[in-house]
Amino acid sequence: MTVTALIVAAGAGSRMGGELPKQFRLIGGKSVLRHAVDAMAAHPGVDVIRVVIGAGQEALASEALGEVDVGAFIIGGAERAESVAKGLAAIESEIVLVHDAARPFCPPAVIDRLLAALEKHHGAVPVLAVADSLAKGDTLLGEAVDRKRLLRVQTPQAFYREDLLYALEEAGKRLATDESSVMVAAGLKVATVEGDRMLDKLTTPADFVEAEARVAALLVSRTGMGFDVHAFEGPGPLMMGGIEIAHDRGLAGHSDADVVLHAITDALLGAAGQGDIGEHFPPSDPQWKGAASDQFLAHAARLIRDRGGIIDHVDCTVICEAPKVGPHRTAMRANVARILGVAKGAVSIKATTTEQLGFTGRREGIAAQAIATVRLPAPPATAPQ
Repeated sequence: MTVTALIVAAGAGSRMGGELPKQFRLIGGKSVLRHAVDAMAAHPGVDVIRVVIGAGQEALASEALGEVDVGAFIIGGAERAESVAKGLAAIESEIVLVHDAARPFCPPAVIDRLLAALEKHHGAVPVLAVADSLAKGDTLLGEAVDRKRLLRVQTPQAFYREDLLYALEEAGKRLATDESSVMVAAGLKVATVEGDRMLDKLTTPADFVEAEARVAALLVSRTGMGFDVHAFEGPGPLMMGGIEIAHDRGLAGHSDADVVLHAITDALLGAAGQGDIGEHFPPSDPQWKGAASDQFLAHAARLIRDRGGIIDHVDCTVICEAPKVGPHRTAMRANVARILGVAKGAVSIKATTTEQLGFTGRREGIAAQAIATVRLPAPPATAPQ
């Protein structure tokens, strides 16, 4: 039987505050939605992944997922049950795992337990026991509530697709807050399996702080270096840091010859172990003739984020006699930060001369060297030879 992971990401995330819904916010340099999709994609039992989003969220979802292919987005409804129903109508697999995008870290063992439980039941959900004492009340404490048979229900929740469609029709789409309660109301059997605290839902800003710390603990710091040089050729202006700078001479190069962006791009590629700029954008390829170098830098940043990495800092030193870099430093830093999607404080641009020595001292060209610090997931351990 085929298994589809149906990730519901149609909410507005109003309890989090802010304009950006929580499923599109970043944790460890990667969107919450992307974490949820990657967790499902990593499990061998999941055949297809589809994503339900809210109306008008297509651009946000595309940016959040990058190059990950989940097929056409499914546009949900005003209520969760309506979004799930539209998702079910768009898939054909026999088994569906309905999952909240706001639970981005799904351990593979939970999926194993859910699929195994479906062999004897109509559905299965991961649960955790309630640890805290419970009581009724508001401003004054009321009577205690027995917690022995109370459970915290999580997602993903596993069902046979036809059974869930029946339950939604039989019990009503607006009956409850999750699919398992609709199944139970329709008289179907839903098994409980052991859940995991990793599946706790992101609801408050404090949850995001905890999630960031969890991701950071799995990352290792890496450093890369980059160097670029271009000769002066023809009339100005010239490009540095993606900023057009007035100068009597331009720079020779297959692209726009931006030494700053080229050096930083190579530093990031080096930190990620992804070769150099020439491998990704060969100067022999005519499509890059005169190309703006900001797309090279954006590509390097995307490679790092797609691996779940974080760009911590980049530092670039421009080596030339002229033009003066100082008047343009602030604009260059802001532009590099924008391209990388980092704070301006994570970008440093400096300049120096070679005291009229060498080709830069003779005003024959401009050089730049850069260093980048990133954090990436630790590579898997290999067995000793």
